[in-house]
Amino acid sequence: MQLVIKKHPNTKTLAIGDGANDVNMITAAHVGVGISGLEGMQAARSADYSIARFSFLVPLLFIHGREAYRRNSFVIIYSFYKSVLFVMPQFWFGLFSVFSG
Repeated sequence: MQLVIKKHPNTKTLAIGDGANDVNMITAAHVGVGISGLEGMQAARSADYSIARFSFLVPLLFIHGREAYRRNSFVIIYSFYKSVLFVMPQFWFGLFSVFSG
């Protein structure tokens, strides 16, 4: 796995594991998902996200991933909107006062 990361530095990796033998893989990946189960809690403790069953993996990847992308894009658009609303009154006041201090 390290070779793939070194050859392609722009790629992102996801590791999913459920036991103690998966801990190194989970910590080496960009995003790690640990599944708590019969093999213990080592993978769940070392992961970025922890789920209880494999069936929870599909909502985590497809719903949470899309919602996080949507929320981030909303914050970026909101920050541009807020900046425009903050600067425009100052600009109009500068035009009105001929930019004098």
